[in-house]
Amino acid sequence: MNKKIYLITGVSSGLRKALAETIVDAGNYVIGTLRSEREVSEFNVKYNGRAEAIKLDITDLPSIDSHVKNIISKHSRIDCLINNAGVGFSGAIEEASIEEVRKVFESNFFGTLKLTQAVLPYIRERKNGSIIQISSHAGVKAFAGFGVYNASKFALEGFSEALAQEVAPLGIKVVIVEPGPFRTNFAGRSLVRAKMQIEEYSETAGKFRKILDNVHGKQEGDPHKAAAVILEFVNSDSTSLRLPLGTIPLKTIDAKIESLQNDLNANRALAIQAVF
Repeated sequence: MNKKIYLITGVSSGLRKALAETIVDAGNYVIGTLRSEREVSEFNVKYNGRAEAIKLDITDLPSIDSHVKNIISKHSRIDCLINNAGVGFSGAIEEASIEEVRKVFESNFFGTLKLTQAVLPYIRERKNGSIIQISSHAGVKAFAGFGVYNASKFALEGFSEALAQEVAPLGIKVVIVEPGPFRTNFAGRSLVRAKMQIEEYSETAGKFRKILDNVHGKQEGDPHKAAAVILEFVNSDSTSLRLPLGTIPLKTIDAKIESLQNDLNANRALAIQAVF
């Protein structure tokens, strides 16, 4: 297999760390982004030339273009971009402040969008490459208490679905990965919680918050197994746009499809009354 160059955002922990390890072990080269000089130094010492880390915060939008240009100048190409950096957020819609929502979208949507835009000209020129968007089953089905996170992932899925149609004729593959709960720090120290809590939402958003607290360390998903599946899928001839990971996403996405179909069937007669 020819060595491919992967750019992966946020390789500090969890699935993204497992992805970097799996891809390097398969004989490829990884450029990983991290937010501190200490993390960058530790990563570079660990991989000793088999991979490298760069300091990049994807919420710092003005810096993204120059970082991508530096990568191209040094390595001449990027074969695969994996957008995996992001943040979780729990809280009812009314509990979330606009400032809290902005921070989630800066990381989960705007940073990912900007990096995708920055990399596209180079893989478009070569007419060969892949863009892997790490979304979530929560990017398909919403949950009370998770609405802000849902919204950010719905937005990611929306632009990625359109992007896939735009770049398919150009030889570029787009994949939306939809993991369920994985045994990472997502539900632990990495999860941001709304500062405000409203008693009236204790049985909806509050209950979901407790579920997240209790599930930490007990999630069904194995990050290293998921990384191996993603790598296999990216290198396959599959034309599927979406890749769910875990048994829980299969159930939740099936439930969303059933809900959509029920609403569609129930309201067909009303729908056609709105046309000339």
